[in-house]
Amino acid sequence: MKNAFDYETSVTRNSGYITAETQAKIRKTKLLIAGCGIGSSPAVCAARMGFENFVLVDGDVVDAHNLNRQFYDFADIGKPKVAALKDKILRINPQAKVEAIEAYLDADNTQEIVGKADIVFDTVDFLDLPAILRLHDSAKKHKAHIFTALSVGFGALVWYFPAESSLTLTDILAPDITGVSAGGAVPSYADVFASFIQRLAPHLDAEVVEQVTKVLTMMKDGKPCPASQVAVGSFAIGAMAMSMMHDLLAGNPIPSAPKLVLHSFRSYQTQIVDVSTSQPA
Repeated sequence: MKNAFDYETSVTRNSGYITAETQAKIRKTKLLIAGCGIGSSPAVCAARMGFENFVLVDGDVVDAHNLNRQFYDFADIGKPKVAALKDKILRINPQAKVEAIEAYLDADNTQEIVGKADIVFDTVDFLDLPAILRLHDSAKKHKAHIFTALSVGFGALVWYFPAESSLTLTDILAPDITGVSAGGAVPSYADVFASFIQRLAPHLDAEVVEQVTKVLTMMKDGKPCPASQVAVGSFAIGAMAMSMMHDLLAGNPIPSAPKLVLHSFRSYQTQIVDVSTSQPA
C-alpha cells in the first residue's frame, strides 16, 4: 500500500520554530532557483521546510565532479540538473509544483522567468556577470526579493536585496568595475570578481583568498580551472538562505545589501559585512 502524502504531516516537526502563519506563507511562496548546481542545496532545504512552488533554471548537466558538494547522485550523471533536481524535490513532496527550465539565463528569457517568482535565489556563476546583473535588474523590475550566495571554502556568503530596495548589485560593484577600467582597459568579469574578493579579503579565511586568487590567475592565462568547493560550503548556503527566507516571510529583520552575512566553520564566526565601507585596493 502506497503512503499518501499529507502536507501538514510533512511539516509537523517545524512546529514551535515556524508559526502556522509563516508556514502558510512558505507554502504559497514561489521560489526561483537560478543556477541548480550550488542552488540544489537551498532547493532541497526549501522543499523539506515546506516550500512547494518552484521554478528551476539551468542549462547544465550533472557531472561527476559535482557530486562532492551538490545534491545529486551517481545515477544523475549526464542528466539535466533541472530534471534531476525536480526529481529530488518531488521525492520529498510529490504534490510540489516544479517548473524545470533547461536553459541558461540570457537577455531573451530572464525577464519572463523572474516574473514567475516571489523570491529569487541566485547562484549563477559569478564570472557570468552580465547574467547576474540582468537577474538582479529583473528582480527589481518585478519587485521580487533576491538572495545571492557564494560558497566560500568551509563557509558561505548570503546577500539579500529587498524587493523595495533602491540599491542594486550594479551600484555595489561600481567601484570594482571603475577600478579595473582605470587607464582605459576593458575589464574582464574575472577582473571585477577579483576586485570584489579583495574587498572581502579581510573577512575571508586565508585559504579562500588563496584558492580564489589561484583560480582567477589561471583563468587570465587562458587555462581552465574549476574553482575548489566543498560540501560544507554548499550545505551552509542552504541553511543560511532558508533561515533568512524564513525570517523574511515571518516579518523579522534580516541584514540587507550593502550588508551581507558571512559564516566560516574554520573560525566558527558569523560576520555581517558592509561592503560599502570597503573600497578596491
